[in-house]
Amino acid sequence: MGLFGKKKEDKSAQGKSVQKTEQELAEKQPTEEQPAEKEPTEEQATEKHPAEKQPAEKRPAEGQPGEEQGQNERKVYIRGAGGTIVTKSILDGTSKLKWLFRQEGGPGNGWVAFGDRDSQEYVNDANNMAIVDFNTLADIEPTVVNVFYMPMGSDLEFCCDKTGKYFVDTRTGKEIREPVKHPAQIAFEKNLKFLNQDSYPPDFFQNLFTEGPKIKVVRAGEADFPTGEVVLADPIAYLGSRYETVLDRKIPAGSYPVELSVCLSRIAGLRIAAARLPVSPKAAVRYEIAMPKGKEPEDLKKPGIFTFFGVDTGLACIADGKVSEENRLFFEKWEKENPGKNKYTDYFEALFQDSFQANPEFQNQGGSFLEWRLPGSGLRTVLFSSGMGDGIYSGYWGLDAEGEIACLVALFLNPAYF
Repeated sequence: MGLFGKKKEDKSAQGKSVQKTEQELAEKQPTEEQPAEKEPTEEQATEKHPAEKQPAEKRPAEGQPGEEQGQNERKVYIRGAGGTIVTKSILDGTSKLKWLFRQEGGPGNGWVAFGDRDSQEYVNDANNMAIVDFNTLADIEPTVVNVFYMPMGSDLEFCCDKTGKYFVDTRTGKEIREPVKHPAQIAFEKNLKFLNQDSYPPDFFQNLFTEGPKIKVVRAGEADFPTGEVVLADPIAYLGSRYETVLDRKIPAGSYPVELSVCLSRIAGLRIAAARLPVSPKAAVRYEIAMPKGKEPEDLKKPGIFTFFGVDTGLACIADGKVSEENRLFFEKWEKENPGKNKYTDYFEALFQDSFQANPEFQNQGGSFLEWRLPGSGLRTVLFSSGMGDGIYSGYWGLDAEGEIACLVALFLNPAYF
C-alpha cells in the first residue's frame, strides 16, 4: 500500500520521514518569509460599561500587530502565522492537499502539508519540500485556516465531497467543519464568565501575588492619596468623568505602592492579571467586592446597581479623588492647547515607552505600566494594562482579621485559564 493508502500505519510513516528531513530543510531551504512561531491573540470582543459612553481615545492593544502585507500583496488570512512545510507538488499544482499534521520541534509553526499524489520516495527527498508562510498554503486551500490553532500532535485528513470541504481528525474520526478557536480566545471566554463575582476565596488572591514560573510580582510605582478617596477608572477615557467609579470606603491619606501580578502566559503572552494597593502590613483574611460610593454590598441584588468600572483604552488605574479632579482639569487645558490631538499617542505614548526602557523585563514593547506625575502638583498615580484589554472589571477589598482594610485588588484575569 502506498504512503497515502487507506491503511493508517502507512500514513504514520510520513511523520518519521518528515522528522528526518526537517533539519535538512532548515539548513537548505530559503523561506518565503521568516517562519516565526508567534501566534497572535485574537481581537477580543468584550462587554461594555452599561452607562452611555463618549467615544474613547484608543490605545493600541498589547500583543496586537497591525495589518501585514506579504510579498506581492498576498492576502493575509492569519497575522504572524509563521512558516509551514509544504510539498512542492502542492505549491506547483501537481497534487492537491490531502494530509496536514502539526509537529513539535520543527521549523516554523509545526504544520506540515502533503499532497494526494506524493509518494514516500518523494517526501523522503528534502528537495521536494519547501518552507513557506502558512498564508501561502491558505491561498491554495483556504480551509486550512479553520484548523490553524489546533495543538501540536494534530493529525488531519483533508476531505472534499458534496457536503463541502472539511478536515477529519485521523485519531478520533471527528469531522472539523468550523474554525477552531485560538486558545487565547477560549481562555478569554472562560475568563469573562469568571470576572465580577461577589467574592472569591482568599487563596485565589494570595496566589495571584505569589511568584512562580507563571506569575511575577512587579512593583510598578507609588500612588499618592491625599484625600483617601479611591477611584477606579480607565485613566485616558474616564478618569475625572462621570463614568469613573468612586468607591464606598476610604483609606488613610498617604502614599502606597502599586503591585502588579504579571501573568506569563504561553497562549496570550505577558498580561497583567491584577493590580494591588497594599494599605496596611496586616494580612487579608477575606475579600469583598468594592461597592461604589453610597452603595452597600446588600444593594448588589437591586436593579441598576453595578460594582465595576469600564475600560475602553486597555488601561486602568487606582487613583485618589483629588488626582482624578486634577487629571480632568489638566487635560481640559491640554486639549484646548492641542486641538485634534490624542491623549494617548500625543501625550502618554512617549511616557510609556520611557517606562519600558527603564524597566523592560516584565513589560510588553511600548510599555505595560507607568508611574505618572501630574504636571503642577506632582501627585502620582500608576497606569497599567488591563488583562486582555477592554472590558468591565471590579475591585475587591482585602480585609484583615479585625475587618479593617489591608489592601485593594483590581482583578483582570484568572491565570489558570491562560
